[in-house]
Amino acid sequence: MTRGGLRPGAVSRNLVCTIAVMARPQTKDELIAASDAQLDKLMDLLGSLPPADREADFPPAFTGRGPEAHWQRDKNCKDVVIHLYEWQRLWLSWVTANMDGRSQPFLPRPYTWSSYAGMNEELRDQHLSTSYSEAVELLRASHGDVMARLQTLSNEELFTKKYFSFTGSTSLGSYAASATSSHYEWAIKKIRQYKRSL
Repeated sequence: MTRGGLRPGAVSRNLVCTIAVMARPQTKDELIAASDAQLDKLMDLLGSLPPADREADFPPAFTGRGPEAHWQRDKNCKDVVIHLYEWQRLWLSWVTANMDGRSQPFLPRPYTWSSYAGMNEELRDQHLSTSYSEAVELLRASHGDVMARLQTLSNEELFTKKYFSFTGSTSLGSYAASATSSHYEWAIKKIRQYKRSL
């Protein structure tokens, strides 16, 4: 994950610079357990915010906190939640297409790993009329869909690098962790900082 997006492998090392990362899952059971635990932690954190603060836009001092694109992109808690949901949808679409024999890159064209900031803004803007509570329900549903998909895969399929040609030089499990447990860690850190700023 980088700048509020995900990319396993080399880019994930940048994550260590910005958040305390739990041990990356190495088995299907660890991946599912870590993902469920991190989602629960995120939901508990969001639930600990007063309702008005969950719904309010972030103050300008908060959105200007850092140089990473996500600080300016995410205007409120809903945007953070929607970001997680949309990246899980990307993961699911990518896995489904490629497992069905239809070659599909992870990022939709014309985006690349060096040019996807605009895509993240588009994904956010598609949900301007989505409420915070709807965003939470969408994330819970996509999380369930990812967990169900993971259940259909073996440890070997998930954690052997290059097991699937469409994952390039990394493993499918690395992409899955980036779309779930690691991405939740990023969101938890951001929402904790928001809570401290209130």
